[in-house]
Amino acid sequence: MSKNLDRRNFLKKSIAASTAAASLTLNDKALSAELKNKPVATSLNTANAMKKNPDSDSLPYGKIKNLKISRLISGGNLISGYAHSRDLRYVGAMMNRYNTDQRVLDTLQLCEENGINTIITDPRDKPIRIINSYWKHRGGKMQWISEGHPRTNDIKTSLKRAVDGGASAIYIQGVIGDKWAREKRLDLIAESLDFIRQNNLPAGVGAHMLNVIVDCQTVGIDPDFYVKTLHSKNYWSAQRPDQNLDVIENHADNYWSMTPEETAEFMKQIDKPWIAFKVLAAGAIHPREGFKYAFENGADFICVGMLDFQVEEDVAIAKKILSNVNRQRPWRA
Repeated sequence: MSKNLDRRNFLKKSIAASTAAASLTLNDKALSAELKNKPVATSLNTANAMKKNPDSDSLPYGKIKNLKISRLISGGNLISGYAHSRDLRYVGAMMNRYNTDQRVLDTLQLCEENGINTIITDPRDKPIRIINSYWKHRGGKMQWISEGHPRTNDIKTSLKRAVDGGASAIYIQGVIGDKWAREKRLDLIAESLDFIRQNNLPAGVGAHMLNVIVDCQTVGIDPDFYVKTLHSKNYWSAQRPDQNLDVIENHADNYWSMTPEETAEFMKQIDKPWIAFKVLAAGAIHPREGFKYAFENGADFICVGMLDFQVEEDVAIAKKILSNVNRQRPWRA
């Protein structure tokens, strides 16, 4: 008797599970179709001019040279379609499928309506095309800080693309800064900064590794700002305890801040504006924690990749934290 009951219960559970799975599959297909065919739901009316968010003035700003910049800066993921995904190889393709040109334009407008006035992205064809379209067709005023990708044997080409594309400032991208510091080619960093300034733009240095900034300060290289990773936990140590910094600095997917405490301590003595990036460790940290840690530990600005549905929440979190932030490093911007 008990065997029959067990068999009957097993069949009931199997049927229920199969029904649920079929329902889930149908729901997934319906959602996929809806996302594909339905434009993103935002407060935007793209036929109208830029709307003014009545609360946008409360998002604080700082300055890098003559640029007034929101302390929360949009990352370029929404344009480039690239996102650090660890072992999830589908994420890059998903970002590209989701962030169509139209959605990126809407997201830029949504950022600006909520007080974010600056984006950091690279000087490839797609970002330049979309940003210029946003300026021309939406009447947007979003400032663009460009990554610079100078090469050892060609300093000028990438930097000139950013200048001609309308960048408001340019910095040497972090992987390149790491590489040149490792190779003891700080002369190339200095030469790149000189070229950017010859084009009347603020010039910065980016880095994943703290020694890039230490070395620049030691030899007297004087950028207008730094762009350096910072987040609240050493995720690399937790995930890769068998690795050391020599391996880390050569790692292609360098989305960790390997020495956050040392970075915060060293930056206290640096009298230059500091844009912190990777503050959420590629999505592993909630903005409430990541934003707070970055601002309290000395960052003057934070660069955060945001999808359209994250913008308003991220702005609200940044406003709340900045209204009562406890920091030892004076604001440098």
